[in-house]
Amino acid sequence: MVQRILEPSEIESIDHVAIARVRLPDRNEVFGARAQRLRQLAPSNPIEPYLLLMAAVADAQHEVAKRIEIPAPSAADIARAGEHCMPLVNAQHTEALYSAGPLFERLAATAGALAAPLAALHAMSADARIAQLQALLGFGDAPIDATVAPLLMAALQVDRTVLASALRERDIPVLDVPTVCPVCGVPPVASIVRIGGRYQGLRYLHCGLCATEWHMVRVKCSHCESTEGISYYNVEGHGDALKAETCDQCHRYRKIGYMEKDQMVEPLADDLATLALDVMMGEAGYGRANGNPLLWLGDQSDEGDGDGEDSRAGDDGRTARDER
Repeated sequence: MVQRILEPSEIESIDHVAIARVRLPDRNEVFGARAQRLRQLAPSNPIEPYLLLMAAVADAQHEVAKRIEIPAPSAADIARAGEHCMPLVNAQHTEALYSAGPLFERLAATAGALAAPLAALHAMSADARIAQLQALLGFGDAPIDATVAPLLMAALQVDRTVLASALRERDIPVLDVPTVCPVCGVPPVASIVRIGGRYQGLRYLHCGLCATEWHMVRVKCSHCESTEGISYYNVEGHGDALKAETCDQCHRYRKIGYMEKDQMVEPLADDLATLALDVMMGEAGYGRANGNPLLWLGDQSDEGDGDGEDSRAGDDGRTARDER
């Protein structure tokens, strides 16, 4: 059977009831699949030890997510979000971190390499944890502690993913701002073109916190929504399953995975494992649209607007394909 990729204008003209507008996570699968993918990508990777460490974190998240209970939004909350076209959960709401205790306890028993950051977290007051999470989400000015940041975000991931998994597709509001998660209000970490059923050939933005995915047409900047000046880069010899989608309007990029090239692609894991692509994009003058919640390098300042220099051509191992 010959399949044709629809143009963005054609997709936008389709009755949106006929396509899957959102793809909600399964609390019993998200973290297990992520751990498996991290281990698959780790061998010979420049940050192999870190990927394996994050796989151990994902294993712990998987066990906690299967058992913990998170209060779901009420019917009134859902109605209010739909009426005002706003996310179901306030992105700044971090006062209750239900999974932190069980997650950190499990990690202490299984991941010796995390002893120091876990001790630091144990010594932090509840207010200090909240202040740190607010800073990590971009809503506070507390200095970011890069050693504890991935673990705090891992706990928040469990909370938000368990919450999102209890929702129904009809509960999810249509937002006025389509570049943030309709469940928890944060920008996506990456996007993925899925295969199978209602998702076949459609591009979804992937939330790095709650793992909700929401539809956005292809060849459109997921940061500024421009449909002009969109290009795709990959690193020679690393396959076509993951590329950087760049925008010459805002000079940002976000990675995009293609399940038709590799059915095991997992947006957050693949993003984390492809730092060579990040380096290449920085050299080409593009800044990341958003960081990965499981990787903090101490200085997470905005990398700038980029100078727009086009570095796609050349014989230095870089490749790109314009898919417009």
